[in-house]
Amino acid sequence: MKKLQVFISFFVVFNLFFCQEKITFTSANPFSFRDIIKNLDNQTTQEVSGILTLPKVIDNEKFPLIIGVAGSLDWGEHHHKYLEKYRDMGIATFQLNSFTSRGIKSTVGTQTKVTTAMIILDVYKAFEALENHPNIDKDKVALTGWSLGGAVTLFSGWTPIKNAINSNLNFSAKLAFYPPCFAIPNSIDFESVPTHILIGNLDTWTPSLACQELEKIMQDNGYDFNVTVYQDSYHSFDRDSDISIIENAYSFSDCRLKIRDDGAVLMNFLNIPMTTPFLQKVGLSFCAERGTKIGGNKISRDAAFIFAQDFMSKHLLNK
Repeated sequence: MKKLQVFISFFVVFNLFFCQEKITFTSANPFSFRDIIKNLDNQTTQEVSGILTLPKVIDNEKFPLIIGVAGSLDWGEHHHKYLEKYRDMGIATFQLNSFTSRGIKSTVGTQTKVTTAMIILDVYKAFEALENHPNIDKDKVALTGWSLGGAVTLFSGWTPIKNAINSNLNFSAKLAFYPPCFAIPNSIDFESVPTHILIGNLDTWTPSLACQELEKIMQDNGYDFNVTVYQDSYHSFDRDSDISIIENAYSFSDCRLKIRDDGAVLMNFLNIPMTTPFLQKVGLSFCAERGTKIGGNKISRDAAFIFAQDFMSKHLLNK
């Protein structure tokens, strides 16, 4: 018992020194957007956690917050560098652990074990858990994500989803790194929030052309929505790594899909809704191929890092 007390005391001191706190909340496991919009109350519940880290501890000072969402390979070193920089700027960060909470290491090649819909729900439940935290300014919360997390960043603001979960929570800004933009809702009705995409021109996993097409659609509908395309850059261009091929990853360059108002993503063959893992696999086989390149580009990585600092400073710190 004495050893346990010593361990607990050390853990508390460690967390206070780093201003860090584990936040646990109840979410669920909806496979698709349709499960959220039409059947959220009947989804299997799921305990999810994340790590809230404050820049420093000064009594009850409130900080802006950035909720971070990783991609299909879960959290990596390059993600943490952004979160560290945000804290240096005086912004709290929340590292959402949707994968480890479900016992999953990667969804590359399947995209079914932890889905965009599940993580969007996690994001809102995390926001609900944090909005009354004594050190968080709930009116200054941004969302950022990479790849799969980029999809979460974009579609968390689609009104049918937002209204089904919690229409009272509003983000101040959204920054998406190389998100999949090739599925477009029939109804262009989103939360009005400054949104920016950073993506490489050589990306085939989440093709940049699709994001540029989405940019035009969003701007034509009056949204503050912009895309920056980095030259000579593949998927995960902000990693500090060489270019490599992931053989089982999807290449979506030829995919353009529609999303019904009820949240069902339709195959580009007979408009069959992909509402189950099997139907999704079948649907993607009509447009997606296997094998795509990923890896870092130093010039693009440095530019994106600076852009991210300036973007969050502008929208969370008013600088």
